[in-house]
Amino acid sequence: MILLLVVLLLPSVAWAHGGESPDPAWTFDPFVVLPLLLSLWLYGSGTLRLWRRAGWGRGIRLWQAASYGCGWLLLAAALVSPLHWLGERLFTAHMIEHEVIMAAAAPLLALARPLGAFLWALPPAWRPGAGRIARGAMLGPLAATVLHGAVIWLWHIPSVFDLTLVSTALHRLQHLSFLLSALAFWWALFRRCERGAAVLHLFATATHTGVLGALMVMAPRVLYLRQTADALDFGLTPLEDQQLAGLVMWVPAGTVYAGAALLFAALWVKHSSDGWRMQDGALRPS
Repeated sequence: MILLLVVLLLPSVAWAHGGESPDPAWTFDPFVVLPLLLSLWLYGSGTLRLWRRAGWGRGIRLWQAASYGCGWLLLAAALVSPLHWLGERLFTAHMIEHEVIMAAAAPLLALARPLGAFLWALPPAWRPGAGRIARGAMLGPLAATVLHGAVIWLWHIPSVFDLTLVSTALHRLQHLSFLLSALAFWWALFRRCERGAAVLHLFATATHTGVLGALMVMAPRVLYLRQTADALDFGLTPLEDQQLAGLVMWVPAGTVYAGAALLFAALWVKHSSDGWRMQDGALRPS
């Protein structure tokens, strides 16, 4: 659904301003590109170093490397591709960019468990200290869920959101906080949370983000004045742009959280039933 929206939005630039195209462009901000390249180099070099020592696919499995690669590509596409350029002019595209970061790239990166690869990329003497720092920075599920929710609501205060369009530093901070809080959230669910509790955390996140999206959809007036100022150039009224942005947060992102909750619930039920079968077997007389 997100990809379909991108495909529908990008061609509209060609007829913006009555046929005068503003030329969608890739964005090569060094504060974005350099960390992206550094993270890719750390993961790649650490993985190869581990595989040379332990054997191909050992320690870091092939599906984990594929998960990291997919997450990294989605993150790069959100922050560097013309989607980012369009997001500075159209609220709907900006919301798609944010949801790609938080609901698509972040869970894939967290699922890959990249910390081990990053540590292997460092000199051996640095690894114990870096590992302790990284483990100390990890949040529990409740703290991560609250932090992620607070970050989402804070940056979607209309006056704060509009400020990111005139301040490059604030815009970078917004994207960084979205990514880091989403990574903390998904990492806590995958690594530090019981399956049943994970369902509750995902349900809570889907609920409050759905409420925020619904507020944008149902608002009787434009709340994000600066973000929707150029909507007419793309064939939308400012209110329609705001409503579509809210719909992106409400439906596609909510579907991701709901789907993840269903997966955790299925694993929880399966694990519970396996436990009961083992108990029954232990109690059954020989």
